[in-house]
This record gives sequence, structure tokens and C-alpha cells, in this order.
Amino acid sequence: MKTVQLHGLTFDLFLDQSTLQKQIQELALNVSKDYAGKCPIIISVLNGAFRFTSTFMDYYNGLCEVSFIRVKSYEGTSSTGKVKELLGLDRSIENRDIIIMEDIVDTGETIEFLWQELSALNPSSIQIATLFLKPEIYGKEIPINYIGQSIPNRFIVGFGLDYDELGRNLNAIYQKKE
Repeated sequence: MKTVQLHGLTFDLFLDQSTLQKQIQELALNVSKDYAGKCPIIISVLNGAFRFTSTFMDYYNGLCEVSFIRVKSYEGTSSTGKVKELLGLDRSIENRDIIIMEDIVDTGETIEFLWQELSALNPSSIQIATLFLKPEIYGKEIPINYIGQSIPNRFIVGFGLDYDELGRNLNAIYQKKE
């Protein structure tokens, strides 16, 4: 599909499925090299990162554990500026290497919230992997260690990313038509 309609808005194709798969494969192989011989806990941020994490796991070469945390900071096409934890971790992360899997990092509010919350649980390390980064609006000091692709500050959907819960099932990434 070249365009999709969600809640009355039009979204144009931004990144096709094949390119997206290659991008995630490359990211997973880089993380695999960096964590060779280790067993990190990969924490997927729900709901948006579930498809990214699932595909990433297809290409990750090494031992790992997987856990999930659910946070929310968006309403419609805008960040609320406030992060609400909705579902927490189900295991101890003390003295463990952590990789946070995020679908998209824009303002950094969610990453900052997660960094603070998880750091208080005394992990050995925390690194962040994101499918997309919006560098022009990312305003935090926390390093983003693994980036699938940097993109302009435009609203996108697909492959787990949504617009008011629609579009997560799309196999490609679509950008809101201006």
C-alpha cells in the first residue's frame, strides 16, 4: 500500500517492509557482537516495540532473557510530556546487563523515565536500542546506543507504532501526510 487512512488522517509510505527488515537485522547483529558471551535482559517497551523486539529476536545471535514494560506518553499524534507506567517488570535486574527496546525516541521523556526507574534497580549496565530516533527534538543527555534510523520530526505509524491504537499491524512504516 502506498497510503493508508487512520482516524481520518492520511499516511504515505515512508519505509517498505524489506528495508525495515534489513535495518533490524543489521541492528540485531551489532548488538549480538557487543554482547557476545553475555546474557542481557532485553526489555521491550509495550505496546509500540513489540514488533521491533520480535523481529530483532529473529536475528539476535546469543543468549538473552526477554521482559516487557508498558508505558504511555502519547495521545493522538502528540506527546503529552508525561509518562505513566502501566505495567512493570516481572524479575530482578540487579547486576544484569539491560537493553531497552524502544520503537521510537523523540523528545526522550519515556527514555528518561525508564532510565531513572531501571537505574534505581541497580543493573550492571543499561543500553538503549531504538528503531527510530528523531534527533532534532531529542533533548536528553541519555545516550541512545543502537539506532535503526534517524528520521525527521514527522509522525509515523506501522510495525507496532500507532495512531490512537490503529496501524500497529502495518508491515511497513507510513508518515503522516502534511
